[in-house]
Amino acid sequence: MSQDITPHSGIGLSVCGVSHSYRGLKALDRIDLDIAPGEVTVLVGPSGCGKSTLLGILGGLVAPEGGEVLLRGQASADCLNPLTYVFQDFALLPWRSVAGNVALVLEDHKMDKAARAARVAEVLTLTGLSDFAHAWPRQLSGGMRQRVGIARALAVRPAVLLMDEPLSALDAQTRDLLLDEFAALIARTGVTTVYVTHNLPEAVRLGHTIVVLGRRPGRIREVIRIDTPLSERRLDDPALLAIEARLWALLRADAAEAERELT
Repeated sequence: MSQDITPHSGIGLSVCGVSHSYRGLKALDRIDLDIAPGEVTVLVGPSGCGKSTLLGILGGLVAPEGGEVLLRGQASADCLNPLTYVFQDFALLPWRSVAGNVALVLEDHKMDKAARAARVAEVLTLTGLSDFAHAWPRQLSGGMRQRVGIARALAVRPAVLLMDEPLSALDAQTRDLLLDEFAALIARTGVTTVYVTHNLPEAVRLGHTIVVLGRRPGRIREVIRIDTPLSERRLDDPALLAIEARLWALLRADAAEAERELT
């Protein structure tokens, strides 16, 4: 991924006493969290701890049973969708080209044809997809399809990017390559990002703040801060490996219990 663009996110989020239940089963319990503008906040925890539910509440897809989420700051003037999702399912339309899939999110906005084409070209360049603008999704690898998903999300100039295990469907080699590309992309765009993952190396590679949730009902067990710039992080860095080990120590017992739970 290449090309620099001006960082544009001045939006942060405040999670205030958020709780949620499904059919009487408590999923989240009194979550208080500040998400800083322009940084990556990673949510980790055992299966069923409410990570994706919390992400859905942040994005307005799920109405919390209690508490609220407040947006802090001002989105840029060219932001077309303040809160934008990237899921593990690429959700590309097979009858549209790469450029056509990216353009889809712009078609309901008041943009002339030239402005729309320029925006699509910009994000394809940013994500290293310019040479594949006219390719069909079926011609692309899983990693390339996820790049299209990222390009589509960036086309609306989001203030907050919400990513729900975007690499979990990919093989290990592709995941490692995209991790580095994600880190570079987030560093260049400055977009506020909330990233859900089960993968601890992903968490320490991308997160400025890592939020550890305990097993159901999800409560914050610990918040870990990493100040090393994303551009300087390596997966074999002893400091990052130590944080990864600390995360596993926090999660191991809960993860074992979660494996034995009935759904």
